[in-house]
Amino acid sequence: MLRIVSPSESGFDPARAGDVPSIQVIAHLFEPLYGYDPLARPVRMIPRAAAALPEVSDDWKTWVVKLRPGSHFADDPVFQGRPRELTADDFVYSLKRYADPATKSPGWSSLEQMGILGLAELRKAAVEQRKPFDYDRPIEGLQALDRYTLRIRLAAGRPRFAEQLAGSATGAVAREVIEAWGDASPEHPVGTGPFRLAFCRRASRIVLERNPRYRQAVYDAQPAADDGDGQRIANALRGRRLPMVDRVEISIIDENQPGWLAFLKGDVDYVIVPDEFVPLAVPGGRAAPYLVKRGIQAHFLTLPTTAYTMFNMAHPVVGGYAPRRWRCGGPSGWARTSSARSGCCATAEPCQRNRPSPCT
Repeated sequence: MLRIVSPSESGFDPARAGDVPSIQVIAHLFEPLYGYDPLARPVRMIPRAAAALPEVSDDWKTWVVKLRPGSHFADDPVFQGRPRELTADDFVYSLKRYADPATKSPGWSSLEQMGILGLAELRKAAVEQRKPFDYDRPIEGLQALDRYTLRIRLAAGRPRFAEQLAGSATGAVAREVIEAWGDASPEHPVGTGPFRLAFCRRASRIVLERNPRYRQAVYDAQPAADDGDGQRIANALRGRRLPMVDRVEISIIDENQPGWLAFLKGDVDYVIVPDEFVPLAVPGGRAAPYLVKRGIQAHFLTLPTTAYTMFNMAHPVVGGYAPRRWRCGGPSGWARTSSARSGCCATAEPCQRNRPSPCT
């Protein structure tokens, strides 16, 4: 069992979630087409629900994805006791849900920019005609060629479109589940991921349990040959069935201090150290002696960060477009990108490396 803390969630419908805590849980309930090797540096994309990497046309406009047969949704009464296999039609339906005005998806703006042929027009028709979104209307950009083959056509070449298909919240849903639960779908997730939702009390506690229907998957990371630490981890874990834990308990704690104290008390196994406690936890860049004595290890994560500073251009002091004011606000705002050491995380179990945790 793994015990962690998290800020409050909003719900577990992939198309409706926009907050990080919810998406972190969704990533383990639903399986996207693609993911990333946890040890490869630089990153390497790997198939998940897909059977292989996508077949892409020379102009980057047509993407063909083969699904791996034998992936099943977690059991649900809607399926009437029968196994429900994942198909290409499920991904067609799931991607269309982002465009449905009734879904109010926070992810629609990003998907719209990908230019899937016919998808924006389908949304526009629903809005202008004030009718329910027509999921059964075929569009050129999303087609199930057969039970296990999905074809996506884009208006323009998108060499990085595969990253969209590897998003944590892009796993497929079953249409019959969404239609059965309607607006309650965020509280009733049914996916093909390694875990299923066993218990959830909003803003209090979440419990995930191993999904008995999850496909046969084993750990097979491929670190660089000269990555000694990565090779050690890969050799220790290679071949182990996924997921490696049967149960994950998530305590919802929104304030930094109670979460950190819960870790110190031994109530949770892993924590991202809040900024205000970094000097106490890792003075001088090393785990504090009182933590080391308890077998706790700390490691740093280097994360790319983009920060935007925006100005009200109508403000009498910082606004305006006259050259004399540009030093203050600029025509629109400033953006800077940096790579910074983002605090640290601490684990009560031996920390294996500068890697994402099992529940992030």
